[in-house]
Amino acid sequence: MTTGRDDDALSWDGDDDPTLDHGAAAEPEDERGTPPSSTPPELPKGFTAVGRGSETLGGADAPVAGSVAESSSAAPTATADRRPMGNGALIAFGVLGGVYALYAIGWLIGGLRLQGRAQYLVTDVMYQGSLWLAVLAPLLWFATTLLLTRASRAWLRFTWLAAGVVLLLPWPFVMIGAIGQ
Repeated sequence: MTTGRDDDALSWDGDDDPTLDHGAAAEPEDERGTPPSSTPPELPKGFTAVGRGSETLGGADAPVAGSVAESSSAAPTATADRRPMGNGALIAFGVLGGVYALYAIGWLIGGLRLQGRAQYLVTDVMYQGSLWLAVLAPLLWFATTLLLTRASRAWLRFTWLAAGVVLLLPWPFVMIGAIGQ
C-alpha cells in the first residue's frame, strides 16, 4: 500500500537520515572535546550586563554578590543620568533637519539665480566662495548645534535650532524665487 500525497507533503526528503539529531541536546563541548566549566562566562573589562540573567553573568571588574561595594551603593554614572530622547524630540529633529536641508537648496538656487547680477559687484572667485559658504551654513549650523548641545537640555538645543531657522533664511530665494525676473 502506498502512502497518500498528504503524508508526502509533511516530510522532506532525507528526514530519515540517522545523522540528524532528534533527541534531547547533550551537554555542549568545546573544540577539544571537554565539557564546559561550571563558572559563568565573564564580560571584558568595562562592559556591564543588563537584562534578564545579567546578575548571573560576571564581569572582570564586576563586584561579587554580597560584597560591600555593590552597584546600589555606588555613585551613579554619567550614562545613568542621560535619558533617551522621546519620539516627539526625534520627529522634531527630523523636521528641523529637513528644513535646514531645504534652506541649503534654497541658498543654492537663489545664489545661482543672482550670479549674473552679482558680477558687477564682486569678482567671480569671491562670489563662488561666498555662495558655497551660504549653501553649507544651514548644514553646519544644524550639525554644530547637535554636537555642542548634546549634553544640554532639549529646550536649549531646540532654541538654538529655532534661532538658526530664523537667521539662515535663504533671502535670495525668498526675494527672487526659483523663476525670478
